[in-house]
Amino acid sequence: MGILHEDMVVISQAEKAGDPTVVTVNCPDKTGLGCDLCRVILLFGISICRGDVSTDGKWCYVVFWVVGKPETRWDLLTKRLLEVCPSHFTTSGIYYYRPENQQPKPLDVFLLKFWCSYEQEGLLHDVTKVLCELELTIERVKVSTTPDGKVMDLFFVTDTRELLHTKRRQDETINCLKAVLGNVLLGCEIELAESKVTACSQGSPYLPSVITEEMLSLERTNGRLKRPVASIPISITVDNNLSPSHTLVQIFCPDHKGLVYDIMRTLKDYDIQISYGRFYENTKGNCEVDLFIMQADGKKIVDPNKQDALCSRLRTELLCPLRVAVVNRGPDTELLVANPVELSGKGRPLVFYDISLALKDLSTRIFSAEIVRHMIRDREWEVYRFLLDEGVCPSAPKNKIEEGVRNILMGWE
Repeated sequence: MGILHEDMVVISQAEKAGDPTVVTVNCPDKTGLGCDLCRVILLFGISICRGDVSTDGKWCYVVFWVVGKPETRWDLLTKRLLEVCPSHFTTSGIYYYRPENQQPKPLDVFLLKFWCSYEQEGLLHDVTKVLCELELTIERVKVSTTPDGKVMDLFFVTDTRELLHTKRRQDETINCLKAVLGNVLLGCEIELAESKVTACSQGSPYLPSVITEEMLSLERTNGRLKRPVASIPISITVDNNLSPSHTLVQIFCPDHKGLVYDIMRTLKDYDIQISYGRFYENTKGNCEVDLFIMQADGKKIVDPNKQDALCSRLRTELLCPLRVAVVNRGPDTELLVANPVELSGKGRPLVFYDISLALKDLSTRIFSAEIVRHMIRDREWEVYRFLLDEGVCPSAPKNKIEEGVRNILMGWE
């Protein structure tokens, strides 16, 4: 019979201040479940300090020790984690009762369009924060400043609650924006986005060479980046001798925001199953990971080429999960951030939120912003482009902008 649906996810609050909260997930297994769970946790801005994962191939038991924030909505987190857990009917054989067997219907994309009288400092981040709190996911964005100083923002969003087609939900969104923007807000509209409108929002297809070459090639000298972003080397070893049926992958690396997610999404993209795993952050801020894994066919990874490919991809994603660069675009300055998209089509959570927060902290105004996707070297990348406004007061130095954005994205602030 399985277990009660509401018992699949249990969150136990810390008994005393400073202790982590324990998140327990007990549900049917599927390849990539760890990635889906970690993505939800990252979306809530929560960090994982320790974890244990075990499965028999049908049922999975996961425990995360996490550190939340005062404003963390734990009940909502429980609900969102439940939504990515396979139903207990997956183990019963009664497949015709399972809605999960059907391909999920894509969420409707809505166009949120509003105008502001001027670009106040931090406006874009304030809007992004409101949308995140409302559980509206930003799929695309186009922000531009007119010659007279007015700002027009086009946000293409999906609604996790699937209610944005209702007047009540639209009014809630508009009222929340009004509360934050005040008299700066001149008008706001929400409508279902037409495909031709979405296509026109994709922005420039051109990417400067700093993205396509320097940022994505990750040239190395003696195993290290020419521009290092980690203070200690990353160690990844593979062992097929400790288990008769599994390959052991051991990772030692510096911790960063979303580290467990980066590991899990890489394994998910390679269609690799984790049978047992443990990871924890030590007192020096480094993470130790042990993973007993197998291929989709249930066998070890014995091919040296496959082992090397997996280790190389893991090392790249852990060393530099997001590429950040500040470049000249004619007389202007442009900030570019790129990160790989999961094979499922999902991008990394909260990237736009973190970038806009970093620029707000640096007192750097934004003239225009856009999110576009590009196929580069057989991988899809999500690229965030910010044209910085240096008209009123100069922006921070380029190296400070790049450092500040990377630090917040990686959780090093």
